Amino acid sequence: MSPAKKPLRRKASDATAWNFKPLAQHELSGFGGMGEGMSIQIAKDGRRILWLAHESAPKNFTAVDVSDPKKPKIVVQTDLPQSYMRSNSLETCGNLMAVAYQCRNVGQQPAGFELFDISVPEKPRSVAFVDRSGPHSRGVHQLWFCDGEYVHMASGAADFQASHPLDDQCYQIFDVKNPSKPAEVGRWWMPGTRVGDAEPPPARHQKPLYDMGFRAHNTNVYPRRPDRCYLGYIDGGMFILDISDKARPKPVCRWDNSPPYHGFTHTILPLFERGLLVVTDESVVDRADDWPKLVWILDARDERNPVPISTCPMPNLNAFRGRGGRFGAHNIHENVPLPTAWQSDEVIIGTFFNGGLRAYDISNPYQPKEVAAFVPPAPPLSPAKSIQLNDVFVDEREIVYTVDRHAGGLYILEMDF
Repeated sequence: MSPAKKPLRRKASDATAWNFKPLAQHELSGFGGMGEGMSIQIAKDGRRILWLAHESAPKNFTAVDVSDPKKPKIVVQTDLPQSYMRSNSLETCGNLMAVAYQCRNVGQQPAGFELFDISVPEKPRSVAFVDRSGPHSRGVHQLWFCDGEYVHMASGAADFQASHPLDDQCYQIFDVKNPSKPAEVGRWWMPGTRVGDAEPPPARHQKPLYDMGFRAHNTNVYPRRPDRCYLGYIDGGMFILDISDKARPKPVCRWDNSPPYHGFTHTILPLFERGLLVVTDESVVDRADDWPKLVWILDARDERNPVPISTCPMPNLNAFRGRGGRFGAHNIHENVPLPTAWQSDEVIIGTFFNGGLRAYDISNPYQPKEVAAFVPPAPPLSPAKSIQLNDVFVDEREIVYTVDRHAGGLYILEMDF
């Protein structure tokens, strides 16, 4: 499991940076195509370990020692058992890590999620594998795990047959208080998306290019409101779910911007003290053909009726559309409720694919202002021929980590604002 060759590094100065100070880049031994899973563990010996999920095979996950953010070092890098798998999402809580496995097609195996003991980062040890494969399932796309007790996830299942093939992943909750014996305790899906539902299937988005499915994506649950799940449902918009009874989740509200927009609601970040929600779309079509994909600010003082009040200003479309790959919103730093994560209810930091990394001051939620940007050059081996920044995580030291979807690997920055 040790790295195969000396890591390649590029000069951090070879980038466009405004109010972000580049510290380092690491191409992760040539396997720099990264997914949406980033989490910090403090090891027993005090090292700060950044765990990263890969976007696709052959690699499963990589751990990087970022104790000195200017000198990142690979600790371990593991392989997936099948070329058709991806481990797009992971989270750590203490010395336990949950990793999501999704396959390319329904029926393929292994699909599900796995728990690892990472108390010795160099030797992650499997504790349990939960099978979510089946004739209608590709497995788990995303998971959320921050309390040591429950894994919340977007997943298929052997007994979940969607009314449309694109609607194959629903919200599921697993009790992992005994990590060696995870147990499903509840699930919820958008009415009409399962065969046998009393409700009719939802109307598809009109252009096939924009029909991405009515299925679960991000499944955020915070200790401040453990009875709420903030659920992105792709073409279904966003839901707030009451999960006080985890066996019977029920919707509190739904907010959907599409149509007239082009769907793919991704992340919902609640800012509890301010009564706000930050909601992101995901750009999923090259050349910004699904433009605009935005970061929305919603007034959620009445959680039954969230109201959009602004969007974060986007980079100029003409400056980025022709650069290659995707351009538009995707992930944001989600204020993960762990001591190793930075918390802010006034600054939003998000990835925009070839638009790079952007930071916004939302102290006035009606007029968000861009306050920082980082757009590195295209990684030499990128099939998109552009940077495609995919995810971002900020630790409690205010060190910023962002990753490229295809080849660039890990970029480490310092806030300078």
